[in-house]
Amino acid sequence: MRPRRYNLFMQANRSSLPSADRIGVLIASVLLTFALTRLIQSPRLTLTLSLPGFYYALPLTLGTFMTLLAAALTAAGMDWLIRNHPTLEKKTTFEHLMLPTITTYVIGALLALLPDGRLWWVGFAFGSVLLVAVFMAEYITVDPSTPTYALARAGLTALAYALFLILATSLRFSGARMFVLVPAVFLFAGLICLRTLHLDGTDRWDFPWAIGIGLICAQISAGLHYWPLTPIQFGLALTGPFYALTLLSVDLAENIPWRRAMVAPAIIVGLAWTTVFLL
Repeated sequence: MRPRRYNLFMQANRSSLPSADRIGVLIASVLLTFALTRLIQSPRLTLTLSLPGFYYALPLTLGTFMTLLAAALTAAGMDWLIRNHPTLEKKTTFEHLMLPTITTYVIGALLALLPDGRLWWVGFAFGSVLLVAVFMAEYITVDPSTPTYALARAGLTALAYALFLILATSLRFSGARMFVLVPAVFLFAGLICLRTLHLDGTDRWDFPWAIGIGLICAQISAGLHYWPLTPIQFGLALTGPFYALTLLSVDLAENIPWRRAMVAPAIIVGLAWTTVFLL
């Protein structure tokens, strides 16, 4: 009786994990794209727009296009990976493509900012670990009844906030101008929030909360843009409210009273901004 139960348990665990061959091909393809970006040197193309009292210059390199290519490759590869799940049936794969695609884009943008040498390889290895983690976690969350669903959900939630912190820090480090910074923060905050709130196991999409949180984060980033903050200070000052607002939306969705729901977000924002001033 015991060997039979053990075999059933092992079969259930195997069904909740992606194919090693497929995930290996996907990871290798994305990492090869990042490596080629660093190895191939190309001239920089600058797009300019000149208007009365306004001048805009957008530098484009091979790395820009390769990062977009890696993100598109991740979306297509993740769809290919998810469709191999035994319990997917006729369900859509869109929700499982969001975080992996954002993860690849953020890693590519971060690697583009790092100098050649040991630091770049550390970032490359760190990005590899993140990609493996997000691919496996998204595959597991296809089936909410799997024993490891809660762990995968917690991992994706933590990864989502870490991605937003990396993104905000990278935008500040790159010296992005306000008309690039604000739309980028709005877009990524909204998408990350949308996926995070959808991890509650239901089919409900909280578009009003995602749009509202994205707008608030964009407004905060516009205000912080002119403050003399380091990249990590800017990232923490923006991630604190983002995390707090997302937590507030979850608590309110569970019908927790306003006064009780506001306590934890207020503490989070206070701790984040206190850390910013102490750094």
